[in-house]
Amino acid sequence: MVIERNLLISLLKLTKNGSVLIKDVNRDSKISLDIMRKLLEKFQKQGVLYVKGSFVEVKSNGRLRLAAKAASLGADIEHISDFLNWQEFEDIAALALESNGYTVTKNLRFTHAGRRWEIDVVGCRKPLVLCVDCKHWQRALKSSALGRIVEAQVKRAQALSDTLPTVSLKIECVKWNKAKFLPVILSLIPSSFKFYEDVPLVPVLQLQDFLTQLPAKVESLTYFIKGFSHL
Repeated sequence: MVIERNLLISLLKLTKNGSVLIKDVNRDSKISLDIMRKLLEKFQKQGVLYVKGSFVEVKSNGRLRLAAKAASLGADIEHISDFLNWQEFEDIAALALESNGYTVTKNLRFTHAGRRWEIDVVGCRKPLVLCVDCKHWQRALKSSALGRIVEAQVKRAQALSDTLPTVSLKIECVKWNKAKFLPVILSLIPSSFKFYEDVPLVPVLQLQDFLTQLPAKVESLTYFIKGFSHL
């Protein structure tokens, strides 16, 4: 539905910094006020946004739901990405992992081999530890660029595996007998590759499918195994 898609894009564009006036959404979307109000009421019933007087406010994680809906209605995904920020990718990754039974840590920082490391999102669900790098690229990348991104994330996952257990990091997996640390790249725009050097490249709109299928595919992916002794 073109009208609904246009409204979704306007909401994404105008709510990037918070709530927005209904009249501004109406002006930007070029939709009749009556139809727009009906659609806003529909989105409010779906739990995506609030209509408060003359303002529209999108709920936490609602903007990514708006983006996913717009994409499903045929909106250009590169255009959608202009209105999303990197923090929103981390939020949707964390939300998806938590809803699939993972314990989540965002922006995990640690020191290993004399240098500082950071992983955007770490999800633990026995025996898996997903080390997720959230990428906000807006165009297809060449193989060489993907290679550098994947190599860097593989090193982060291995560094985390090597440094645990440590008193400075209190994450779920250190309670287990062993864990498998998997590097994962999450993006908004699908790559021409689904895997690179056996590291999954996951479009955000396919994240749920990836998590559902992951247990059956683990052994074909790159991972680092680490045992933990509990005396």
